[in-house]
Amino acid sequence: MVYHQYSILLALSLALLSNAYFINIDASSEECFFEEVVKDTSLTLTFEVAEGGFLDIDVNVMGPHGESLWSKERESNGKFTIKANTDGAYKYCFGNKMSSMTPKMVMFTMETGEKHVILEDEGKDGDESHNKLAQAVRSLSEALLGVKHEQEFMEVRERVHRSINDNTNSRVVLWAFFEALVLVAMVLGQIYYLKRFFEVRRVI
Repeated sequence: MVYHQYSILLALSLALLSNAYFINIDASSEECFFEEVVKDTSLTLTFEVAEGGFLDIDVNVMGPHGESLWSKERESNGKFTIKANTDGAYKYCFGNKMSSMTPKMVMFTMETGEKHVILEDEGKDGDESHNKLAQAVRSLSEALLGVKHEQEFMEVRERVHRSINDNTNSRVVLWAFFEALVLVAMVLGQIYYLKRFFEVRRVI
């Protein structure tokens, strides 16, 4: 009973404490991170480019022995999930080598699932309800994490779209101001031309 209570508290605390990370990746560079994973646990990487250039990034996930597990080029966002076959440090890298001048800001989360531990008394009638409760809490924790991260990514998308709208509005205002200046210049030119055309010259 105490074990199940602790598992419930642990699952809920992980759901509340899991946060997304922001990193700046300079032009023509790559940033890599490592995650220690136990065999038979799930590994989930979620990312989205928040700022910079065409909002694209190269992503590569490698196993403990250096083998490539997942690789994408020029992606704006994505999600990758695997089940770890071996214990060890899994490596994931974000590359901005395609850009020669523009840095990129990337938001990402790396989540490792909970390994299912079979208890000695699991399966007994007395603990069946507790096992079901623990399973339900784990499912609830995963759902809460999904909702939390989706909200964070929605905030990033909203910021990106707001930045695009602000830039578009600024360009529209500048273009309207330029058109107004051209129109004023044309009107003044026509007035000057007509004035010169009807001007009476006196011959002395």
